[in-house]
Amino acid sequence: MELTCNEGKSIRINIDNKQYDRYAIRTHYVQKDENYIDIIKQYVKDIYTKDDIISISEKIISLCQGRVIYKKDIKLSWTAKFLSKFVAVTPAGEAVGNPYKMQIAIKLCGKIKVIYAAILAGIGKLFHKKGIFYEIVGQQVAGIDGFCNDAYEEYLDMGILNPDNPTKVCNEIYEALGIKAMVVDANDINVEILGKADVIEQTEEELKALIKDNPAGQANQQTPIILIRQVEQKIEENI
Repeated sequence: MELTCNEGKSIRINIDNKQYDRYAIRTHYVQKDENYIDIIKQYVKDIYTKDDIISISEKIISLCQGRVIYKKDIKLSWTAKFLSKFVAVTPAGEAVGNPYKMQIAIKLCGKIKVIYAAILAGIGKLFHKKGIFYEIVGQQVAGIDGFCNDAYEEYLDMGILNPDNPTKVCNEIYEALGIKAMVVDANDINVEILGKADVIEQTEEELKALIKDNPAGQANQQTPIILIRQVEQKIEENI
């Protein structure tokens, strides 16, 4: 397998005077209820070295866990339709500006909490403060994906929730394959570490820095796994 990066992304990144290469691993289109251990074994096991770390998109873990909701099974409320009209669309997507995602937010958090978050977010806009809504409702809502066809047509009728217990997932991957993994929710604006194997020594902030430019891409690159490898530094001798 040729190790490379996605178009428009850099392989190498410098963090705290250390250099790392980030290789985008292309996979098949992962379907609901596949086995994530088998996927990692198929695409990563043979190219992995001892000190590597892999970054895995939360989407494929959620798909493997069956954490999807179909549009046909969602009954839109007036509240979801109304609140979604006031959500700003960002380069990362429409988020809860999509009424189906807003309806899931209401289901996950309750109507009162979502309305409260929306009111405070509206007040925050007056003072040019962003992100208040998600600070209140949390990552479970911020991580809702799908109901759009920006990347794959299949996502148009399907919503994807955050994975269940991603830290446990990463520990299972390490126990089964000896591969250090982290599960991330990343886009071209922000990166969140949802879980990481206990054996990983780097802090959450250090791990975020390794993928801060979202090397997996945000469209249909189909590279949900990034292999991160520290570059061996050459010591120059003075002659």
